[in-house]
Amino acid sequence: MRQMNATMNSLKKFFCSLLIVTSLLALGACDRSTLSGSKLTSANYDQISMGMSKTQVETILGKPTTAETKDMVIFKKTTYRYEDGTKFAMITFKNDEVDGKDTNLGREP
Repeated sequence: MRQMNATMNSLKKFFCSLLIVTSLLALGACDRSTLSGSKLTSANYDQISMGMSKTQVETILGKPTTAETKDMVIFKKTTYRYEDGTKFAMITFKNDEVDGKDTNLGREP
């Protein structure tokens, strides 16, 4: 009887350890942007199109990491930069409408 209890306890420990290792591996395989709450993904970046407003961009990508505005003589230029680790995206606005975009999404090492 003691031998059977010892064997059962060993099996319980083994399966608990297996469950913990499997859980850790599953978490490691998750997309980090999901864990960090970042909206900087290729799918979201691809939704940004010319002529969108700042509000529309912020709805898709969230608040920018940095924003810089320059008042030119005939127009206003704003650049939003989004960063998440080594990933980045830059959205340029001319008079508050998307005029250009650049990213390294899909190109980062």
